[in-house]
Amino acid sequence: MFKTKLLRHLFTTLVLAFAAHAAAQSYPSKPIHLIAPYPPGGTTDILARAIGAKLSDALGQPVVVDNKTGAGGLIGHEFVAKAAPDGYTLLLGNSAALAVSVSLYPSMPYDPMKDFAPVTELAAGQLVLVANPGLNVQSLPQLIQLAKNKPGTLNAGLSAVGSIHHLLTESMKSKAGVKWTNVPYKGSGPMLVDLIGGQTDFAFDNIPSAIGFIKSGKLRAIAVSGLVRTPLLPDVPTVTESGLAGVEGVAWHGLLAPAGTPKAIIDRLNMETAKILRTPEMKDYLARQGLDPVGNTPEEFAAFIREENVKWAKVAKEAGAKLE
Repeated sequence: MFKTKLLRHLFTTLVLAFAAHAAAQSYPSKPIHLIAPYPPGGTTDILARAIGAKLSDALGQPVVVDNKTGAGGLIGHEFVAKAAPDGYTLLLGNSAALAVSVSLYPSMPYDPMKDFAPVTELAAGQLVLVANPGLNVQSLPQLIQLAKNKPGTLNAGLSAVGSIHHLLTESMKSKAGVKWTNVPYKGSGPMLVDLIGGQTDFAFDNIPSAIGFIKSGKLRAIAVSGLVRTPLLPDVPTVTESGLAGVEGVAWHGLLAPAGTPKAIIDRLNMETAKILRTPEMKDYLARQGLDPVGNTPEEFAAFIREENVKWAKVAKEAGAKLE
């Protein structure tokens, strides 16, 4: 009886392995949908379209970018978490919904560690703290002093609730000992429109979506969120340089599939994406967007996501940040 069960188990394992291998060999045989969980115009959307176009060329099938927005990116991430694990629904995920939100919400519609199969981290980039020029502040110390002089009257834009932008804003407020009102948006695009229009006063944003407005003078760059200055804005100091230590972090983006996607498909996607990220054309494109290419292995990306969850849980606790 034991031998019979063992033989059945081995047979089932071999059949499943053969089916997975066969699926990978013929993959892809139809269009792939790449889910961008935020509206057009933001960094996630920009990156999804750039990577999607190159993946389409490499795989020989269209890679269609679908913007499934809402709930600070959670809707798009949940959609992929519940999709068929066949390699035809992929996610352009990011630090907000995979590492930050889990520390802020009492419950999540998916488990960042269990419901996805990481393919590779694509790129990472600093955030820039920008202000409406009409606020008449030239530096972070001036912004903090204004917030102290007018407690509760300033409005901080949040491109997404539960994002790194959100947590850095809360951390900055906590460490500076000031008060202001957070105004949430459904993406960087609409948030920037209101910031330029004066409906909000300042905000952390990704450099790719904000830099055009900085260069044109519609927004003023006050500080960047990394440990060192960015070559794109060499005259803009870091938050730490500006006298507020401990408010630091970068926004990262990665390619993921639903958990259970055959390893052969994950490996194929990883190989093709890593090749794309190593091309001079893509390196130059990302550099102009303020992003650094990564292209690590699925295992390295999974370990990185775990590390980021620990890091941002600590920041959320120190800032006392919570969402209902």
